[in-house]
Amino acid sequence: MAKSKANSYRNSSLGDRIFDICNTVFMILLVTVTLYPFLNMFALSFNEANDSVRGDIYIWPREWTLRNFEYVFSESNIFYSTFISAARTIVGTVVSVFCTAMLAYTVSRPEYKLKKFVSVTFIFTMYFSGGLIPGYLLIKELNMLNTFWVYIIPGIIGVFNMIVIRSFIEALPEGLMESAKIDGAGDFITFSRIVLPLTVPALATVSLFVAVYQWNSWFDVFLYNSSMPNLSTLQYELMKMLSTSNTAMSSSSAADAFANAQGNKATVTPTSIRATMTIVASVPIIIVYPFLQKYFVKGMVVGGVKG
Repeated sequence: MAKSKANSYRNSSLGDRIFDICNTVFMILLVTVTLYPFLNMFALSFNEANDSVRGDIYIWPREWTLRNFEYVFSESNIFYSTFISAARTIVGTVVSVFCTAMLAYTVSRPEYKLKKFVSVTFIFTMYFSGGLIPGYLLIKELNMLNTFWVYIIPGIIGVFNMIVIRSFIEALPEGLMESAKIDGAGDFITFSRIVLPLTVPALATVSLFVAVYQWNSWFDVFLYNSSMPNLSTLQYELMKMLSTSNTAMSSSSAADAFANAQGNKATVTPTSIRATMTIVASVPIIIVYPFLQKYFVKGMVVGGVKG
């Protein structure tokens, strides 16, 4: 097979060879540009903070240390907030994807008379919203302040995700649904036993979108649950930690007090904390992504283009 590929390359035209070379160089540059920021954060997070101030650290630490991670994980609420983040990510993803898929199935059915009206109504919300204050007042009137469900219910339906799943369902053979109806299956049985198994690529793609949003979200914690430490999330705790370090390092006297509180001057800096937080927050998503990658491309291509 290697010989056949070599012969095929020799027999290719000059234009094809130039295209292959340019394509390879472009992909290498693209991977480098994409991967470099993460490698730089990795190097800064494992490098001594005082040494990082000197600069010239790119993709490999110059003075290895774990002090940055020790500082981040020294917060008493960090592990419980990680549990809350994981819980909201799992529950929020499952509930949102299932409800969004049910809505997508409903508006994909040609016999549904309100199909166009419901679709336009949901799409309208993608471009116009009530605003921050009306949204807060609505959450307050629904008695969801200082509750876990404020993380789940307000974002239970994603309009873009609904469009992706709906397009995927519309690309399925209509005969499958017709056969189910002939056999006496109702809409929910058709949806759960036929549509859901066939839309796994689209569901996996949407699940990744929702999971990343839920894991990275912190502003809703600040708005609705800032007075409830037992409902704080990892991202919110990391945000508070970075804000505290930035404030402490803003003046020389405050910086000395901050350093003395750590037991060693310049043990950590806002830059090292920011890099460490990026690594801590990114690792779970990086671990999950390879398991969904095989569905991701198919889900986006088939779900984004009808037919």
